[in-house]
Amino acid sequence: MGRPSTHYVCSSCGARTRQFFGRCAACGSWNTLVEQAVPAADSRRRRPVPRSGGGPASHGVAEDWNGADGEAAATGRPRRSEPIHAVGERPLQRLSSGYIELDRVLGGGLVPGSLVLLGGDPGIGKSTLLLQSARAMADRCSVLYVSAEESAQQVKLRWRRLAEVAATSGEGRSEPQGSGGADRNVLQLLSETDLELVLQELEALRPAVAIIDSIQALHDGELSSAPGSVAQVRECAAALARIAKRQDTALLLVGHVTKEGMLAGPKVLEHLVDAVLTFEGDRFASHRLLRAVKNRFGATHELGVFEMQGRGLAEVSNPSELFLGSQEPSPGTATIVACEGTRSLVVELQALVSTTSYASPRRTATGIGTNRLHQILAVLEKHLSLPLSRFDCYLAVAGGLEVEEPAADLGVAAAVVASFRDLTLPPGTVLIGELGLGGQLRPVGQMELRLQEAARLGFRRAVVPRSGGLGGLAAGLDLQLLEAGNVAEALVAALGSHPTQEQPF
Repeated sequence: MGRPSTHYVCSSCGARTRQFFGRCAACGSWNTLVEQAVPAADSRRRRPVPRSGGGPASHGVAEDWNGADGEAAATGRPRRSEPIHAVGERPLQRLSSGYIELDRVLGGGLVPGSLVLLGGDPGIGKSTLLLQSARAMADRCSVLYVSAEESAQQVKLRWRRLAEVAATSGEGRSEPQGSGGADRNVLQLLSETDLELVLQELEALRPAVAIIDSIQALHDGELSSAPGSVAQVRECAAALARIAKRQDTALLLVGHVTKEGMLAGPKVLEHLVDAVLTFEGDRFASHRLLRAVKNRFGATHELGVFEMQGRGLAEVSNPSELFLGSQEPSPGTATIVACEGTRSLVVELQALVSTTSYASPRRTATGIGTNRLHQILAVLEKHLSLPLSRFDCYLAVAGGLEVEEPAADLGVAAAVVASFRDLTLPPGTVLIGELGLGGQLRPVGQMELRLQEAARLGFRRAVVPRSGGLGGLAAGLDLQLLEAGNVAEALVAALGSHPTQEQPF
């Protein structure tokens, strides 16, 4: 029997090495290599697969095999595979989570047999969201809630508080104590960290939906590593995935995040699941954003908006209200229409340009990449001859939303120029367009959805790149469409004057 060997696995990226190093060579993280035992290699001989040709070697091997397997190998027929057109089709029936925003991010609801990973900062509301959803789904199907971090009494206290508030507000009914029966579904609660006991409960109950809170707290007794390690997370997730696929149980996993905001555990965990959701929010704001980073059954980068209230998490039906400022226009503000997945959001940008007191001007951006701001400032200084290199520039997105798409470039440029010239954009104006390094405006995607959202919220002027084909849509929406080919034309159309002209005081 050979001597057992070990290798080292990076807990950040999952890379493996036979020697310990302080820094991972794959991702560059420090002190992330964890020692793991290598399982013994399988020494069983594999049966050779014969060739379909008529050579002597293949003929000899085929003669050694008897029965149907030998005949299938000799004639080149498949043994276990089948033609793709012969695979039986089954209608995809999704399970509603009880919340429209969560269903939107999932692509229409939970798919039986799917695995969904939900990650977020501590205290952001992951357990509250899933407990509220589990309570809503328990009225229609069997749900198992596995709490590996809290005791059963702690979960029941939160469940009772949410049920009482929902009952007083008329949103639903609270489950009376001792209720249940064979003719109705009840939310089942299990407080356990042992993976084997959780698997036994899943096999015995066979629920339609199971929630694991959290995957880092489960422990497999066959592994010597501590809970939350790379090996534990990988093996526990793989075991849960096998039973979920076999029983068609929709599985929701809660995952921890690192201090950098990444999902903790091996990267293989994100590849194993069908959907990866992130729950984000500012601790100084009440709203929470649910995003889909990966989704095999729906659109990625979809967005759902919730608001944390005293009665728990409430859905926000009109999220554009959160990201719009005051109704009174002010210098240095511009309104854009950003797209998150299939949802359009009207967002207000705020810019402040002031004379610098330092040798190097400051550039600060909140909600938009700083490099993007530097690029837009360089384009404005080059093509509009604005001396922005001698001024500090501060940019912020109202509501704390992260806007990453280039469709916000024109709005950023308009806000910066308006603050620099102390101008105010006319009320009811939105700006949509990508800004090129040559000062030209480029069309962006989903323009129809953006214009429809702007018209729905009462905006009557839209400055967009010159592309054609939008005149009929704008006329039907009662929207004045101002098309421009470069940044100078767009700013003249938006501000009513050329940005290089000094304003009288």
